[in-house]
Amino acid sequence: QVLAFRDIAPQAPTHILIIPKVKDGLAGLSKAEERHCEILGRLLYAAKLIAKQEDLDNGFRIVINDGPDGCQSVYHLHIHLLGGRQMNWPPG
Repeated sequence: QVLAFRDIAPQAPTHILIIPKVKDGLAGLSKAEERHCEILGRLLYAAKLIAKQEDLDNGFRIVINDGPDGCQSVYHLHIHLLGGRQMNWPPG
């Protein structure tokens, strides 16, 4: 149901994109409807499994960019899994 691959312009030592295999109207998180609840949960669970495979035991960050102000550049919902270094806060 999901596909994961390494980002071509990584922002951390580990930077993996996780996308649903079927777009089903999910151009971004703001387009989600109740019928998307299962795939949204599947994306987050996949992120957890991938983080474990990548040995991100000390933690990781999940990012979903949405819309122009959220710096979304690809209009197919996707999750960024970032790790392998200390993440700063605030992220902006």
